[in-house]
Amino acid sequence: MEYNKQEPFKQTTDSGRLHAAESKLSQLSPDYFGEIAINLKDMANVEVVDGLHIFKLSGWKTQSKTTGKTYLSMKIRRKVADSAVKPQPAAKSSGFDDMDDDIPF
Repeated sequence: MEYNKQEPFKQTTDSGRLHAAESKLSQLSPDYFGEIAINLKDMANVEVVDGLHIFKLSGWKTQSKTTGKTYLSMKIRRKVADSAVKPQPAAKSSGFDDMDDDIPF
């Protein structure tokens, strides 16, 4: 027995969907099944922790216009590594603002 077939879906980068399984082969079978499309060639600015690429995952409960069945629409965002975040420029100083006027001579 195979999982329930899903309707045709046009994949877009960093998105996908999960459908509820209408029947399960065993207790170990997943409750949801589906797919997500990730462009692995574009891994710039993705945080890596212990060799794992970190993505943020979001989901929206959606209803199919053609079948009326409910599914989860998914989207991933690439978690930007701290080193990839550009530091904000420091405020310009005349050099005298940083001096401590309370230093006794």
